[in-house]
Amino acid sequence: MYQSQYRRRDRLALQKRDDALQPRQKWPEPTVCSQCHAVYSSGRWTWKEVPAQAHAVVCPACQRTQEDYPAGIIEMSGPFFEEHRQEVLNLVHNTEALEKQEHPLERIIKIQDEEAGTVVTTTGVHLARRIGEALHRSYQGDYELEYLEDERFVRISFVR
Repeated sequence: MYQSQYRRRDRLALQKRDDALQPRQKWPEPTVCSQCHAVYSSGRWTWKEVPAQAHAVVCPACQRTQEDYPAGIIEMSGPFFEEHRQEVLNLVHNTEALEKQEHPLERIIKIQDEEAGTVVTTTGVHLARRIGEALHRSYQGDYELEYLEDERFVRISFVR
């Protein structure tokens, strides 16, 4: 039986579910977030001076923060974490600051203490992954990263 090296193009590829808070169309340019003042220009959100007569919207990161709808969760626990809690949280904040300089939509929503440890929620999957990798690189420990299928969501567990 002959099998072509080319894939059939008449089949529809199943697309993963889109992010519920990402708009279906592009915003008009220039657009500014009415809350954080990030500017949407050339197809992406950046930190730059707000242009005159810019359209005002609420950016996806501010929406996620308002609705407490995280794209990433980092769970930190263990005796080492409890002993060095402030040092570890400083690393978390420094990682966010570095990421947020280039990518305004990557932010921490909140840091919450729970019985089992501390939970950090983020507006983006990339920031959550970077925080998890920074924790693992700096303090070793048990590190698990899990992307949920069909969602733009990541759950990270760090125990030491």
